[in-house]
Formats: sequence, C-alpha cells, structure tokens
Amino acid sequence: MQVELEYGDGHVTVEVPDDSVVVSADRTDHEPEPLDDPVGATRAALDAPLGCGPIGDLVGPGQTVTIAFPDRVKGGQHETAHRRVVLPQLLDDLERAGVAAEDIRLVCAIGLHRKNRWEEFEAYLGRDALARLPRANVVNHDAEDPAGMVDLGLSELGDPVQVNRAVVDSDLTILIGHTAGNPYGGFSGGYKMPATGLTSWRSIASHHAPRSLYREDFVPVSTRSRFRDQLRAIGQRMEQEMPQPFFSVDAVLDSRSRQLGVYAGRIPDVEQASWPLATARTDLRIDAPWEGRADVLVVGIPRNFHYGPGMGSNPILMTQAVGSSLIRAKRALVDKPVVIAAAVCDGWFNSTEFPPYEAAFERLQACQHPADMVQHQEELATDPEWVYRYRHHYGYHPFHAFSMIYVGGIAREHSSQFFLAGARRPDLARAMGARTTATVEEALRETAAALGRPPRVVVVPALSQPAFHLTAGGPGTA
Repeated sequence: MQVELEYGDGHVTVEVPDDSVVVSADRTDHEPEPLDDPVGATRAALDAPLGCGPIGDLVGPGQTVTIAFPDRVKGGQHETAHRRVVLPQLLDDLERAGVAAEDIRLVCAIGLHRKNRWEEFEAYLGRDALARLPRANVVNHDAEDPAGMVDLGLSELGDPVQVNRAVVDSDLTILIGHTAGNPYGGFSGGYKMPATGLTSWRSIASHHAPRSLYREDFVPVSTRSRFRDQLRAIGQRMEQEMPQPFFSVDAVLDSRSRQLGVYAGRIPDVEQASWPLATARTDLRIDAPWEGRADVLVVGIPRNFHYGPGMGSNPILMTQAVGSSLIRAKRALVDKPVVIAAAVCDGWFNSTEFPPYEAAFERLQACQHPADMVQHQEELATDPEWVYRYRHHYGYHPFHAFSMIYVGGIAREHSSQFFLAGARRPDLARAMGARTTATVEEALRETAAALGRPPRVVVVPALSQPAFHLTAGGPGTA
C-alpha cells in the first residue's frame, strides 16, 4: 500500500507491505467523546475540587497568588482550549475572594524551553483575560534568574530542588495543566508540571538523564517509573516549603486538544482521577492481520513540530523524535525492532531558537555513547553566551540539547537497526547512529533480507499531531 509520511516541509509517499498497520491521528474512534460544555465542566471542577476546598476557601484579601501555565508547545489555541477557558474563571474566583489584580502573577512554565512572546500569550490565553492583570505580572519562568530562583535542597530521592521563587513565596500557587500522553513519564500535568516547568537545569538534569532514561522502567512509556517518582518527589519537596500545596486544574485532552474531562484540586487526587480517562484516550491496541508484534516502526518526521522549527532538520532533535516514537510504540514492537524514519536532516540546526545545539553536536562526535555527554553538561549548560540567549533572545536553554541527545540514545538502545531515509546530509544522520538509505522502501528491503521474510510493519505517518501509546493485540482501532 502507499502511505504519505510527513517529511520536511511537506510529505513523501512511500510503499509499505499491504498488511502494514497505519496509525493515523485521524483514527479517533476509540477516544472518549469530548465535553459538550468545557466551560461548564471547568466551572464544576473549580466549585468542587478534589482533596481541598474551593479557591475562595484557600486565599483572601491581601494575599498573593501565582498561576503557572504551560507554554506554547502543546494544548491548542482554539476558543475553548483549556488555558483560555480556565484562566478567566480562576481570575473570577480570585476576585470574589478579594485578591487584588496586582497580587496575582502569571508565570509561563517554560522550564528550559525558549521564552514565549507576548503575542503568543495572547494567542493561547486570550487578550481579555490578560487585560485584567498588570502586564508586568505576566512573565516567563527564568531558570537562570538568581533573584527569581530558590534552592530547597534535595528531594527525598536525592535530587536538587531549585524552583521559581514565586512558588514558595505566594500564599497560593495554582497550576494549569494538560493530562496528555507524554513519552516522559506517561502524562503531562500533575507533578510533571512544576518539576519540569518551574525548576532549574540542575533539577531537570537529575531526571532527564541517562541514569533515569536508560532504566528498564522508562521504556515502554509508563507512569510507574523512577522518572515519575522523581517528578513526584521534587514537587512534594516544593510543597513542604509552600504555605499550602499546589492547587491544580488539569484537563484530559483528546487528539484535537479538546477537553475530555476537567479536574481540580490537590495534585495526587487530580492525577488519580484524570489518568484513567487519559489512558483511555492515549492507549491504542493495534488490530494487526498478523500474529505477534511488529518487526518495524516507520515514522515520518516534519521539519517543524512540537519544540519548533528544526525538528526534522536538526539531527539531535530528529533523533529525539525517533526515540520518543519508540518509547510510545514499544509495547506493539518486538524486543529489538527496526526503526525507519523519513526526515530531511539537511543540517539546519535553527541556531536562533536552539543556539547551543551545534556545540553539543560537535562534542557528541567524540563520545562513544550518548550517555558520555554527561561529562560536557557543566561546560555548556553554564556557558554565559548560551545562558544569555536563553534569558534574553528566545533561545532554548543549553541543557535542553543534552536531554534531547539522551532520549535520542533510546533509538539506539532499544532497536536492532535505526534507518534514516531521505537525509540530505546523511553524514549528520550517521553521526547520530543512524544507517542511511535514500528511501524508506530501500530500508524495508534490507530489513526483509535480514529477517528472511516480509517484515510486520507499524507506520506512524505524522509526528506533528498528538500521538498514541501503542499496544499489540486485542480489538484495536488503528
């Protein structure tokens, strides 16, 4: 059969075996129905939160509130997107509680992503909601601001907890989150939100690191991993120093970023309530015509998605996308599958948004294994030029490149062969551990020859759309 894969700035048509399973983001018949009234559902969740009283019982006149929200990377910008719906309702509740507008701060929980621009805030939060607060009170988290960060020592698992000072100084910190499928620890939202969005590179390096990512419990994707335990322990260490625990408002999102459910309250209660619905949305049991698991995962990688322009051309980001895809699909694949990715890989690193990536790539060439990059973390993550560009020029933090390299290493650790098809700079693909071919079909022929039979293939054509976590067997809907 012919399948269109995302590739570069468009698509490429490839031929795969007729019995291949194609997992399209358009096939959503297994997903729960979206809420008819997400505004009303959000109001109901705020009025009856889990594990605590409503906001009016938690804060009052003269007190300060921080509202942290996810950045542009995920969540949607439509009129009823979760952030756009929940923020004005939170402001209404705080106003009724007597909290002054000047005592409310909005913090974009970017973690080590690039800072968001004002027009981006307007696009996904809404102009009317932002107009209710002083503009100076709407800020990006800055992991490198000495005055804006506080060191809380270590979590119970021994990880550094360095967090945005507003989190511990405010009388109440509210988190707006998305319970969406994520290769890092199962789902976004919950304790993942503050542990990755409001901390320092050293805190993030404690879990976005080989010692956590290369454990047996990290692949396939799971909420029961050391990685997830670290997120929880870091968040709970923050709560020990806060006037009261986080108040979280998480929405379970479908593949079009529509709300399936909205949950508010204390994080442990919200996680427990939201994860079953999120699992029903995210987990997909493939219905294959062949017995057993797939031998091959084929993915299409566009130039621009998720983290921004350069995903399919920057060799580090390209390989991270392959590693993440393998994490999500591992339960549907044999122990050591072949992975075939179609990506333009033309050497455009996008140094404006990802300024330290070329320097990290150069150091990677002297390493035997991606895990060896740990020795270069301190040098690049503290380099004044890269830190300055993160703080003042909308660049990703230098440690971000390391976290991407480590996840890219999973493509090597958990596959028998990693093919990169269609690279315009095959030398860069090979430098990331890939074997290069001109086409997907060529890679499939080589795989069939090695197996001595036609391969069983799962195809994920579009990585730019919210992904599923795949499982083999059963009455699937792929």
